[in-house]
Amino acid sequence: MSIRWLKEGKAQTERAEDDAKVRSIVETTLTDIEKRGDDAVRELSEKFDNYSPASYRLNEEQIQELIAEVSPRDMDDIKFAHDQVRAFAEAQRASMTDIEIETIPGVILGHKNIPVQSVGCYIPAGKFPMVASAHMSVLTASVAGVSRIMAATPPFQGKPNPAVVAAIHMGGAHEIYALGGMQAIGAMALGTQTIDPVHMLVGPGNAFVAEAKRQLFGRVGIDLFAGPTETMVIADDTVDAQMCATDLLGQAEHGYNSPAVLITNSQKLAQDTLEKIKELLEILPTADTAGVSWRDYGEVILCDSYEEMLSIADDIASEHVQVMTDRDDWFLENMHNYGALFLGPRTNVANGDKVIGTNHTLPTKKAGRYTGGLWVGKFLKTHSYQKILTDEAATSIGEYGSRLSMLEGFVGHAEQCNVRVRRYGGKDVPYGEAAK
Repeated sequence: MSIRWLKEGKAQTERAEDDAKVRSIVETTLTDIEKRGDDAVRELSEKFDNYSPASYRLNEEQIQELIAEVSPRDMDDIKFAHDQVRAFAEAQRASMTDIEIETIPGVILGHKNIPVQSVGCYIPAGKFPMVASAHMSVLTASVAGVSRIMAATPPFQGKPNPAVVAAIHMGGAHEIYALGGMQAIGAMALGTQTIDPVHMLVGPGNAFVAEAKRQLFGRVGIDLFAGPTETMVIADDTVDAQMCATDLLGQAEHGYNSPAVLITNSQKLAQDTLEKIKELLEILPTADTAGVSWRDYGEVILCDSYEEMLSIADDIASEHVQVMTDRDDWFLENMHNYGALFLGPRTNVANGDKVIGTNHTLPTKKAGRYTGGLWVGKFLKTHSYQKILTDEAATSIGEYGSRLSMLEGFVGHAEQCNVRVRRYGGKDVPYGEAAK
């Protein structure tokens, strides 16, 4: 292979040091929330958001007042995005069916898809009000049938963001809290004097939100381990530098540590894109953020072949992968590791983030090697059940179970089977021995 980096980002050792600092702060914060509950949450909200209302939970009157501030055009746009996400989530839910089969006469096996009972959805809004995240978490949980959906979103410019609250309410949240960051995650998972804990946490957030979810995993379920937004553009000379540079910076503006990677087999496209990014950073209103991400986490990788492009893309396993080549479907057929694919120049990651209908909460930090993103199925637990209807089946399965249990040395297990062999098969099996 002759894969060459024309631009590299921060070394992995530096990134690990940043992660270690975040990990320590989050651990201390969660311990404090668990010990002191509401008092700790209020102190954190005052410190980070300068926000301390009488109650962080919004009542119905407050919700309706905020929704009334949203313009009719914005409400129409929010509703359109809501409808697209709902349609796709409902189709996904319909694909997940309960099953029941008779494996041998008298033996019934099945499974049921049961919704998680309570979910806490985090919707970022501190820097950018993430209206779309409400659809992705709250609405998807609602389609799955979750019976208690709690949403937390930080204040934006001193109060809950009206558009975000409108999307949360439209999505079907049962409780809405104007609470952000680690304090929101800790309160939802651990509970406080005024907030009942949930069984599962979902939704994107900054490094501290992501680390809080990671540390709480096991105590509660989570959608996935999510880090900063990642984007990758796989392109050849069928597209130009304007398209590539725009797609890279469009995601780099999420934060100061959002990786953006160009993989190409065109030397000219690589060089032109580097130049075009410099030009765009001169005029992009969010250049203060996007420029830092590009400086520290931007990469340009030049390959000789499409096979090399595929190989390095699968190794990086980026969250968003924009494919703009003369063989987009070939990448769809052959790529294994990614969050979501955006195929062809007519689509883009912003469509997926905001409106097209697929979920934008996706795996980062190479998690795409073992999991997909948030979807309606994440809110469902598949539970199996079994029943035996006849004496003959109870005897036959019991005999196998008895012998296999004794093979492993589990005498008590064997007796669970033997008592059925004796009772329903009328067979004499000595206590503590395998059925013949």
